[in-house]
Amino acid sequence: MSIQQQSKRGFTLIELLVVIAILAILAVAVVLVLNPAELLKQGRDTTRISDLAAVNSAIALFVADVRTYTWSTVATPNCTGATPFTGGGGSITCTVVSSTVVTGAGWVPVNFSAISSGAPLSRLPLDPVNSGVNEYLYAASSTAGYFELVANMESVKYATNGTADVESNTKDGGSGTNSNNVYQVGSELDLISAF
Repeated sequence: MSIQQQSKRGFTLIELLVVIAILAILAVAVVLVLNPAELLKQGRDTTRISDLAAVNSAIALFVADVRTYTWSTVATPNCTGATPFTGGGGSITCTVVSSTVVTGAGWVPVNFSAISSGAPLSRLPLDPVNSGVNEYLYAASSTAGYFELVANMESVKYATNGTADVESNTKDGGSGTNSNNVYQVGSELDLISAF
């Protein structure tokens, strides 16, 4: 064999730079398409929907199971983060109760441990951000079993007019002109209305 046939050929600097440039363009395209900040917001919104569904179910179980109880009226909403709550474009003065205990002293003042099968929640959830814009609100009327839970969605997908809108009146069951910008669950969805 000749010496020319034994020499190994490597990549040139130009070839390496072209490959690096192509990888950089692909990385930028992936970031623009996926939008990681929006994906994080969507994840937090999914948590909010799940949290309020769990609390809603726990309250419904409490109302169905515990026959002798005193229902606490909460006219000024309890909130978990800061007051005033400004999520959804409104402004509500609320009572900050950041406790997550399920014995009646938490932000939902219902003694879940009085349920015959035990408390369905180990603790009350808090909003993933828990600020004045994103936090959970709770209000209840003097009529036993009438309550409302509220959260503000932050992603484009779950907010009003998004592809998976959960805030509009037609999506969450709220009524009135002021409840179109927050996610609401409960048995009486007009107790908190400043949005």
